[in-house]
Amino acid sequence: MAAKFFGQFLLEQGLIDGAQLLEALEVQRASNPLLGELAQARGWLTAAQAARINERQRAEDKRFGDIAEEMGLLDGHQLSQLLDEQKARRKLFGEILVDRNMLTREQVESALKAQQNDRDDALKSLELGMAGHPLADIASAALATCGRLFPRLLKQQAQFSRLVDAGEAAPPTGVVASVHIAAQRSFTLALGCDAATATGIACGFLGITADECDDALAQDALGELVNVLMGYVVKDVLPDDMAYRPSPPSFSDNVEPLLDGAPSLALVLTSQLGPAVLVVRG
Repeated sequence: MAAKFFGQFLLEQGLIDGAQLLEALEVQRASNPLLGELAQARGWLTAAQAARINERQRAEDKRFGDIAEEMGLLDGHQLSQLLDEQKARRKLFGEILVDRNMLTREQVESALKAQQNDRDDALKSLELGMAGHPLADIASAALATCGRLFPRLLKQQAQFSRLVDAGEAAPPTGVVASVHIAAQRSFTLALGCDAATATGIACGFLGITADECDDALAQDALGELVNVLMGYVVKDVLPDDMAYRPSPPSFSDNVEPLLDGAPSLALVLTSQLGPAVLVVRG
């Protein structure tokens, strides 16, 4: 069983179609503006200042508001007002479907229960699959970091979908970026996806359009994202006094070689950009 975003779950169940999904996602996005957008609308930040804060988020695992306050660009009272406005404007996906007569409230509530059951089953399988595994702490740190970094760096949500069982073929990928850490406890971290997802990652990461992104740029952006991800994971799992040496990102077209000959874990992620496979290898 796999965990899915609610919209994806509804689409696969045939309760909404692709056009309705895109419409509802756009309404939800408009109802949940970023703090930087709200601050610019109030004249409290310029576009250049918001970009500087976003740039720092690439290197620091901190919220937008915390960085803005540290830089002296916003104060606590302003942040409180922005957060209140953001909360007041936010709409749940199910509420949007009901408001637009795409589904009834009863249909939404029933589907939410079914989706939560699938998610609970997926998380139980993850817990069982990682129990006692030598790479469980690294995989857990990488998953948690993806959950934070995707919204901050790519402006899209990402979450765990399912664990790839031992002996099961990993989902096909078109591009894979991996970084190896040489240390007393060495390990490799990789992220693989198809070409469309890689392009979406590049556009979110670099702030460009799909027309401006070619395959080489998408690959480089995926490598840089894995670099950033690895930096946070290293801080979480390696002792402060342990020396380590990271390799430059390397690239391939599938994750299967990373799953052979050494302890490994492969976890499928679902995101609004597309699916991806997160691999940790000992």
